[in-house]
Amino acid sequence: MKNRRWDGETDRHFWPFTFSGPSCYRRFGIMLDSGAQEGGEGDCHISFYAFGYTLICELPNVVPHYRERHWPKSWDSATVARLGRNWYDEVFPAEYGFTVSDGSLHVHYGAQTHGSDTTKSKCYFLPWRHWTHVRHSLYSLTGAHFWTEWDRKPRNSLEAWRAVKDACPKVQFEFEDYDGQRLIATTTIEEREWRFGTGWFRWLSWFRRPRICRTLDIEFSGETGREKGSWKGGTVGTGIEMEPGELHESAFKRYCEQDHRSKSGPYRVRYIGPVKRPEPARDPQAAQSPLQGRDE
Repeated sequence: MKNRRWDGETDRHFWPFTFSGPSCYRRFGIMLDSGAQEGGEGDCHISFYAFGYTLICELPNVVPHYRERHWPKSWDSATVARLGRNWYDEVFPAEYGFTVSDGSLHVHYGAQTHGSDTTKSKCYFLPWRHWTHVRHSLYSLTGAHFWTEWDRKPRNSLEAWRAVKDACPKVQFEFEDYDGQRLIATTTIEEREWRFGTGWFRWLSWFRRPRICRTLDIEFSGETGREKGSWKGGTVGTGIEMEPGELHESAFKRYCEQDHRSKSGPYRVRYIGPVKRPEPARDPQAAQSPLQGRDE
């Protein structure tokens, strides 16, 4: 039995257990999963979620996968003769349990397919458990506030938001992909804030601290990872949650030191160094011109 990959960055293995966390994505619940994955079989396991941590225990195949049998009309006689059958099975996981996250209760009681008529799940909105997104902020090279968009109507256009993000100071780093190819990563510090409650329950935010997540947004100059050049394509952008006191370089170095996911297997990239000296911080008022009056 192979070690299971869950978060990838914080996974710790104590066979047959996988322990992962902490994560800014928090949910509570328990889920028994047959383990089927896209394209084939998988291993049965049970997962426990609480306080941003996940504990997964591997199990014998006590829960069967859900299978849908198809008889493709496009198969010719040669294909049927070669396979020895005129049908194929599509495999989906069967899940039993519940999770509570982002103000919703998710209940699974059977097959989890791509069709609404065969998927066995229910979702219940819990407004007294909901977190409402209130702002999206950008920060300078030194971590100082640069610009904020508040969630209110009317919303800014995508073009206007992109203009402000382009004006935000960035840092570029050179790195080496797993295959030795050298590429450029362009980084921006972003932060998002959520407050507790929604609708009639917004007053609950008076009794809960806001949820704030600061991330380093990373854009690559080309495809990266083991999937690049394939039909699926490599990774051209990603992000990493920043730790207190981190800035561009320390966060990107930590990204380079981590294992990254790929259907073809894990891989790493190698940090080389800054491409050039950071540009001086631009005037935030100039950056706000497409969205005048939106920063508070």
